Amino acid sequence: MAPVLSMCCPSFSLDIMFFSPTILFLESKGHKLHVLCMSLGNADGFGDTRKEELYNACATLKDGFHEEWDHGLLAELTMEQIQLWDIDTIVTFDSYGVSGHPNHRDVHHGICKLLHENQQENIEAWELVSLNMFRKYSGAVEIWLSPLISSSSKQLVCCLVNCSPSRTFKAMAAHRSQWVWFRRLFVTLSSYTYVNMLQKF
Repeated sequence: MAPVLSMCCPSFSLDIMFFSPTILFLESKGHKLHVLCMSLGNADGFGDTRKEELYNACATLKDGFHEEWDHGLLAELTMEQIQLWDIDTIVTFDSYGVSGHPNHRDVHHGICKLLHENQQENIEAWELVSLNMFRKYSGAVEIWLSPLISSSSKQLVCCLVNCSPSRTFKAMAAHRSQWVWFRRLFVTLSSYTYVNMLQKF
């Protein structure tokens, strides 16, 4: 199986919070996953701790909400990893970035730039569809909503169900500095814990 690059920002905990159904699905199919973290997650001063937590969670740039990330630099750094690891598929945020976070959106635009400038590379890219507030917090109910809604889409959409939500909680718990009450609540109620709707770029 070809390696898949999962884009996350600002730290691996976001990969877990939003992309765990995709990660677990790809892992179950034998894909070798590479996580490209575009930041230390140092917005709260826990960069070194979160770097260590990233490694722990994988085993089981500039950062900040008001900082704009250079799309060209994001494209360049991503291409370096694509060439280093022979990546042929990228999974990232859509243009809204799930929560409207500017760094998530910057990552999306960086990938768009990369794809535009490297059309001959034959890189496949998928984006996590941002959901409205009701669907975002519908929890496991979204497992039934996503396929219904995606079937009417004109674009290629794939719904990936997390068959082991407990693994998401366990992986998030490895991020002790970020495993605070509101993130526990988010992971419990968020539909992204239970299903990912991915749309092809």
